[in-house]
Amino acid sequence: MAKPFIKWAGGKTQLLPQLRAAAPQRIATYYEPFLGGGALFFALQREGRFERAVLSDSNAELIEAYTQVRDSVDDLVGALAVHQRKYRGAQGGAEYYYRIRAKRPACAVGRAARLIFLNKTCFNGLYRVNSSGQFNVPHGSYTNPTICDEEGLRAASEALRGVELRCADFTEAIATAESGDFVYCDPPYVPLSETANFTAYTATNFNTADQQRLAAAAASARERGVDVLLSNSGHPEVAQLYRDAGFQLDTVNAMRAINSNGAERGAVREYLIRAG
Repeated sequence: MAKPFIKWAGGKTQLLPQLRAAAPQRIATYYEPFLGGGALFFALQREGRFERAVLSDSNAELIEAYTQVRDSVDDLVGALAVHQRKYRGAQGGAEYYYRIRAKRPACAVGRAARLIFLNKTCFNGLYRVNSSGQFNVPHGSYTNPTICDEEGLRAASEALRGVELRCADFTEAIATAESGDFVYCDPPYVPLSETANFTAYTATNFNTADQQRLAAAAASARERGVDVLLSNSGHPEVAQLYRDAGFQLDTVNAMRAINSNGAERGAVREYLIRAG
């Protein structure tokens, strides 16, 4: 069965029961403008809930990786097999990791393989870039990680067949959604603390103004008859923003492992936000 082929901070695999329950049973077009690992997409695709899908993200590297999984899975599997062999053959793997992190392959397959390799071997599977857009996550501690999951990649490729992939801002990505469609938004969260502020998925961080733009875009889609569902942190500012816009907030608990303070890792409160 197809499932996420990449780890992503804030991934929704553990919340799939709640998300699937909140999603419509019949969907004309499924939109996910903050794609990440795409856990809900793969779950709904397995159930045959939508007729078509439009998946997007502002992270160009991520969308390129999805495109190569969809269109060039044979070449991608070959490139990842090379990474896996060389990484496992290296002393501890760290030297090979940093050598690949410093490179920028010229071809799309090479770039996609690099992204997936780094994702499987970096600290906590975190994607983070600096102000210049350079990936800067340190090497993680792994013993023989599965870098080339051929079966999983081929299943994901099959699930992505016919899916439209876009590198776009969320407002552009969902502008064409209409009645009968379903939009799920899982943006970078409003941080609950300074140490939880992992929003650097692109060179430009997702800030308060972006959160406000998202709430406005969700309200506009709802007025067009679109079924809208969002996730965000259990921050008071999130509650006020969406309640003022007429949305209903349900509280769920999720285990989160990414925090520079180990004592603060664990269950955290999040919101599922839908039309009231």
